Amino acid sequence: MAQRYKEIETIDQLLEETKVNGRLEYCAFQDLDFTKVEEGALSSIKFEYCIFMGCNIKGLLSNIGDSCVCFPSIEKPYNLFKSRLYSPSELYGMVDEKRRFDDVVYQHYLQKGKFSEDISETLARSLHDHSILNALRDFLSQYDEKDVVAIMGGHAMLRTEPDYCKVVFIAKRLTEVGKLLVSGGGPGAMEATHLGAWMAGRDDCEVQDALRLLSVAPTYKDEQWFQSALAVIEKYPQTKYKSLGIPTWLYGHEPSTPFATHIAKLFENALREDELLTIAKGGIVYSPGSAGTMQEIFQDAVQNHYLTFGYASPMVFLGVEYWSQTMPVYKLLKALSEQQRYKNLLLSLTDDVDDVVAILCDYY
Repeated sequence: MAQRYKEIETIDQLLEETKVNGRLEYCAFQDLDFTKVEEGALSSIKFEYCIFMGCNIKGLLSNIGDSCVCFPSIEKPYNLFKSRLYSPSELYGMVDEKRRFDDVVYQHYLQKGKFSEDISETLARSLHDHSILNALRDFLSQYDEKDVVAIMGGHAMLRTEPDYCKVVFIAKRLTEVGKLLVSGGGPGAMEATHLGAWMAGRDDCEVQDALRLLSVAPTYKDEQWFQSALAVIEKYPQTKYKSLGIPTWLYGHEPSTPFATHIAKLFENALREDELLTIAKGGIVYSPGSAGTMQEIFQDAVQNHYLTFGYASPMVFLGVEYWSQTMPVYKLLKALSEQQRYKNLLLSLTDDVDDVVAILCDYY
């Protein structure tokens, strides 16, 4: 049986391990500064078969056996070995007087090339995304896998559109019954998902007031888009409910929503798309969208057809006219399902918020 590594991500965890072990084996240390440990506290500790990722191990080399692997950090404007998901305050935090962290990373990404040929850069991005996905696994371990529900839809959906409001109330109600809401973490329908989760536990009048505050900047291209979101957060603070956004720097011109409490921002969009669909084992709601949403629909259908994860999850299409006429993908999938060309598809089509909530809750 393969040896499973124990992840050590804080100095406190490290010291707890050393209390009972004079020899640490099969531990993975991530982004730890060992120089912060009291001098002499690790002098008798021997490390074997351990992995050190982006750690400051100055003064520890004599304790590290040849069986260990050390990954030094590569100097980039982002941390290659993050042990936690991003928070909105971290992404939007100021690096200097004029630049936010998210913008600095995006500009570096463009400068090096979206599909860079610089091996140092591609390695750094891969290590960063590996760390974020590992942190994502830790975060999701708090939830039953069928309590994770995703909402997909277009980034261009206006804050003032009826569909935006519907997504907000769907996300709000699902969050209130214990679901973890997930989206691609950007603007439009994605933002509506996290706004709904953020406003969970509040009455409908407060939600309508939040929508009013946001209406001054209907799209992410409007000057007040970010400031109006902060106005809602400031007026309606909360610490009880969580939601997960999974954006990408490939679409870095679209800002990540500050309403998502946890953000798994990745460089590789293919990883991001696969992760979104994979973790949403509680079902996916498809609100109106275009090419990106269409891609997600068929990728999800394939997973359900083959029962990739042992069972199929609901595919709920929000918008009868849109998914029947404008983008008639529901009619196509329904026909293919009836012909058994696609199997195991749990398809629903509705305009009603109550229906969406009931379908996803009844499935569980």
